[in-house]
Amino acid sequence: MRPRHVVAVVGTGTDVGKTWVSCALALAARRRGANVQVRKPVQSFALNAQGISGLDTDAVLLAAATGEELDAVCPAHRWYGQAMAPPMACDALELPSFTAADLLSELRWQGIADLGLVETAGGVRSPMTHDTDSAGFVRALAPNAVVLVADAGLGTINAVRSACDALDGLVFTILLNRYDPADDLHRRNREWLAVRDGLPVFVDLHDAALLGTAA
Repeated sequence: MRPRHVVAVVGTGTDVGKTWVSCALALAARRRGANVQVRKPVQSFALNAQGISGLDTDAVLLAAATGEELDAVCPAHRWYGQAMAPPMACDALELPSFTAADLLSELRWQGIADLGLVETAGGVRSPMTHDTDSAGFVRALAPNAVVLVADAGLGTINAVRSACDALDGLVFTILLNRYDPADDLHRRNREWLAVRDGLPVFVDLHDAALLGTAA
């Protein structure tokens, strides 16, 4: 069973805030009374000094936002304890390779959810499986909408344009994360992307129009 509305959360790169945005969208939808489920098909992360994962991996944070079991959010065998792209981490750990079809077949939804959020790994052109990048995985997922998370600062115009090329043909909106209205560069980046490029750019996660993407 597939949720009534599936939204993919992707990023222009690593550490732009995909997980934070996914959690915030899930919590906002739950406050509106929606049945929300979130999935992180695969995750890779750095181990701490004791050789175990910390308590702040993406799956842990996402599960906390929806109250779901960890294995429902990300299957235990898709946790790779190496700080590199998931298929590269898998190779470094000498584990069996995996494909987009493998991850899609492992998506498990409990009942019929109103909203299903699916967070990818790294940037849209970062390897997500051994046979495709995050953009390719999203195309195979065929979501109703895509939220592209980008940093608001230096370099974001190039990053957003490149990501949009990869997402061409998909319905997406852009969130400039960590946007500071007092920062001249942030304001100019937003204006360039929204006015000159005509892109659907948001800077407030609680903007009703953006939240409507995850309705």
